[in-house]
Amino acid sequence: MIICAGNNETFDFATPMGVGLVETAMNLTRLCLFDKPEFLLFVGSAGSYGNHKIFDIIESKTASNIELAFLSADAYTPLDNVVSTNIEEKKDVIVNSSNYISTNKELTKKFLNFGIEIENMEFFSVLKVAEEFDIPAGGVFCITNNTDENAHKDFLENHENAKELLSTHVKKRIKELTS
Repeated sequence: MIICAGNNETFDFATPMGVGLVETAMNLTRLCLFDKPEFLLFVGSAGSYGNHKIFDIIESKTASNIELAFLSADAYTPLDNVVSTNIEEKKDVIVNSSNYISTNKELTKKFLNFGIEIENMEFFSVLKVAEEFDIPAGGVFCITNNTDENAHKDFLENHENAKELLSTHVKKRIKELTS
């Protein structure tokens, strides 16, 4: 099953689950309880912490839930804040999820020290629910912005093009896998 966030980030081949960590977790859990999918593929936009360019397509099976306060040693968590469905021996781009969009370029560069390269609001929830229900899962993302003071403006400017690029990429990959 292919899923996406929703609101203005929808695709004709994906089922919307909600925006942010909470809506996605609630709606995806409900779906899995009543009609458990064989696999989950999340499709969405992402912001880059510096290693990826606008409109790059990134595939990942690993997510974290680390808030900016952690990077400045102003917070800690007792929770396991990294989840992965990656069973291959290859390095994975870690996607960080928060209910906030980062706008501090200097602070977010610190994510790179932990191997975390992009951010998407929903992906951590997707992988946590997939883990709970033992469902293979992954994500495909298109970079719409850098995590700087222009993050929102750049997201708005690039979002439609990113959705088209994602649609083309996912449909091509589906064709490859079913041929």
